[in-house]
Amino acid sequence: MNRLVVLDLPGGQTFVDALKRTWDDGDAAFVLDQRLPRAAALRIVSAMAPSIIRTDSGDTAVDHGSPVEPGDAAVIATSGTSGEPKGVVLTHDAMRASAEATTDRIGIRDDDHWLACLPVAHVGGLSVITKALYTGTKLTVLPGFDADAAMASGATLASLVPTAFARIDPFRFRVLLVGGAKPPENMPSHCFTTYGMTETGSGCVYSGRPLRGVDIRIDDEGQIHLRGPMLLREYRHLGDPKDAEGWLATGDLGGWVERDGERYLTVEGRRGELINTGGEKVWPEPVERAILEHPSVADAAAAGVPDPEWGQRVVVYLVPKSGAPVPTLDELRGLVKETLPGYCAPRQLVVVDEIPKTAVGKIRRAELVKATPQLQ
Repeated sequence: MNRLVVLDLPGGQTFVDALKRTWDDGDAAFVLDQRLPRAAALRIVSAMAPSIIRTDSGDTAVDHGSPVEPGDAAVIATSGTSGEPKGVVLTHDAMRASAEATTDRIGIRDDDHWLACLPVAHVGGLSVITKALYTGTKLTVLPGFDADAAMASGATLASLVPTAFARIDPFRFRVLLVGGAKPPENMPSHCFTTYGMTETGSGCVYSGRPLRGVDIRIDDEGQIHLRGPMLLREYRHLGDPKDAEGWLATGDLGGWVERDGERYLTVEGRRGELINTGGEKVWPEPVERAILEHPSVADAAAAGVPDPEWGQRVVVYLVPKSGAPVPTLDELRGLVKETLPGYCAPRQLVVVDEIPKTAVGKIRRAELVKATPQLQ
């Protein structure tokens, strides 16, 4: 019987050795996020129904574990931005296809060296390790992102989220992959913006162009659908979300742009995050970019909240800089109107201590909306 093994370990060589041992035994790995509170960790482990929990102290057997299919390599929790995380089942064939497609696009050299410095419990971190293992490339794994350690690693290749990218010198690397959240603008030519998700085994579209073997279609509602050999086999205990032809509906909206005779995918955002206010469509990200231009704003998020008059109203959640005066709603509305239509301007301002985000920097808008105070 092929088992699911929980790897309750931080990133590092011990983690890599435990992953290899799991695979050598014919088992699949579920990586437990080291930052989870105990109650949340117990809940997600119970939902995944493993047979073994592996720590640096040894293995502990778990009663009533559910087996995995032969060929399954990993079960990875989704980020859970819109609900409870699901267990994405990726096979060895899928993970190898992802590694080989990346190699095909960026061209791995004999002297290349991957750096894994994102959380290994998420696909962005784990996939760097699997890319290195499947292609036999030198690998360094850090327990978390540290700018000094990253710069001193000697690595030539790395996958980063935008906040980490902003803290390093990108020219110290031969190739950088940047994804997980809205990428920075005007990146150097050796840096790729990546689009993908846990269900696609990491990024499968680099700088708007699909990797080898990846098909893209946009349906009549503007939703992106993906198909390719690196897609998940199923959600653990929940079945296969792909249709009969192998297409996965991503829940993201996007389209095509033409540049120099080639088509490039553009991703607007999550379908559920599009704000419909008075019949006008507003994406949160451009509003956030405008708000972040204010000198007193440390961080900000925008979301749509149900409104009896407008259907939804645009709400801005703001973290002011320490010691700075909090901008007024009128100030922020004026700032947004400098670059966007008036209907994009916020109708409510909520000051918060922090913007809730996933480990890779995606804003948890549902949490903000749920806690939004009623307008007086």
